[in-house]
Amino acid sequence: MEDKGRYCPAIEVMINDSYNSSQINYLFVSIHGILSVFGILENALIVWVIGFRVRRSVVSIWILNLAASDLLATVSLPFFTVFMAQGQTWPLGRVFCKIHSSIFFLNMYVSGFLLSAVSLDRCILVVYPAWSQNHRNVQLASRVCFIIWALAIINIIPFFIFRDTINRRDGRIMCYYNYILYSSPDDDLDFLCRLRHVMLAFIKFIISFFIPLLVIICSYTIVSLNIKKRGRKPTSRFFRLIVCVIISFVLFWLPYHIFSILESFLSYNSKLYKVVERILQLVSTLTFMNCIINPFLYVFSCPDFTAKIRQSLSTVMETVLMDETEIYQRRSTTHSSISSSDVFTRSYKFHWKKSRNSGKFKQGGEELPVVF
Repeated sequence: MEDKGRYCPAIEVMINDSYNSSQINYLFVSIHGILSVFGILENALIVWVIGFRVRRSVVSIWILNLAASDLLATVSLPFFTVFMAQGQTWPLGRVFCKIHSSIFFLNMYVSGFLLSAVSLDRCILVVYPAWSQNHRNVQLASRVCFIIWALAIINIIPFFIFRDTINRRDGRIMCYYNYILYSSPDDDLDFLCRLRHVMLAFIKFIISFFIPLLVIICSYTIVSLNIKKRGRKPTSRFFRLIVCVIISFVLFWLPYHIFSILESFLSYNSKLYKVVERILQLVSTLTFMNCIINPFLYVFSCPDFTAKIRQSLSTVMETVLMDETEIYQRRSTTHSSISSSDVFTRSYKFHWKKSRNSGKFKQGGEELPVVF
């Protein structure tokens, strides 16, 4: 049931908050608009290169979906720029208010889930190389990505349902949560608003950030311990790329979740709520910087980028996204005249351990290659 005459206490505070159009920071709006256009172009370029110019692999599937999620988020940025340019009023209607907000949260969930999947993929590749060689393929990665997008869409349903357009006293229109939607007149309004606000804040923090971060930390801890046990160092360019993407994800999303939780608890303190609400708007904008920075990480993770910039961008990206198994296969093709024993002992990132008893290389799965 929808009641346009009743609102949560926090919404009442926002409704009564006045705004002078002369307070519009046109410099900030201009910078935001430029970043919006730039983010769309660079993410579209990355999606086009990886999707149509780079040979399909498990690694490219991961990065393609990350880039597609970032592209979707940056496409929504110009509409937020319009919102700020018009004095923080939403002129695009209720339905698009729900869609615009849902895109933001879709990127949040997809990014967290994909980074978790990539970390698990790295872990399985190192711990179970034989299984990976037999079962890890593009089809499996594509199915995992489909499941990730489906789970993300399911998780954003509550945010889509409670997003609403709300009229302020000064004539502006908010695009914000209306937690009394689909409630009955007999419900305790204060309790219902607080419960829904706090629950949504913690749900999105736990599912989209905390659990993925926990999976990432555990996966790379296992990877590091296995590599250290074998006396090697991780040299994969993709490994370095993912570490950078994860750091960027944490730096730009953690402040948002902190202030989102604070906002849910301070909804009854009007003074503190106004301060936290304004900071939350700022850190929400900063989360979009994660989508703009990621394409730079995809390209500049290539250590000899300055030399390869003369080549086509697709060649650069294919080098960055090359997996350990692909490196081995390519080198095997290039050096086909070299004996297999020389291949494993001199040239590649797969090294066979010797048997302690016989001093010979074991085969048949008894001793597996060390993957760096």
